[in-house]
Amino acid sequence: MVLFAFCTPALAEIEEARDLMEAGRFEEAYEALWPAARSGNADAEELIGVMYALGLGREKDPERAFEWYLRASMKGHPGAQSGVGWYYEVGLGMPAPDLVRAYMWYTLSAIGGDPDAAISLEEVVKKMSQNEIDRALILVRDYKVWMYPFR
Repeated sequence: MVLFAFCTPALAEIEEARDLMEAGRFEEAYEALWPAARSGNADAEELIGVMYALGLGREKDPERAFEWYLRASMKGHPGAQSGVGWYYEVGLGMPAPDLVRAYMWYTLSAIGGDPDAAISLEEVVKKMSQNEIDRALILVRDYKVWMYPFR
């Protein structure tokens, strides 16, 4: 494929892994993602999170999925940020739901361009008090300045 001639090695590995996932070859996809994820590539980290979340080539593990999503989220990956928001919203793998942090991550994801984040944000805000929303907005301002400084 001509595209790969202009790609970085990590991007080529990630595209290869996506192709393998689409083909149902999850173990091979994981092996293709691992070097980029280990090097801190947010796309690779998010995809490994998906694999743990859905049990694709890995044993289903919500806590590990959350941790991989969180790594990618802290690097500004909008899809992973929505995933972290969902984990906080439902409280999966944690003692209880945390709607303040769910709101924060959904908002950051929306700022980053995830089209589904706005819908998730609309739903979570229905469950929140004004005090919780105010607290979440403080967190959004704290994260946004370094995660999305020009948005």
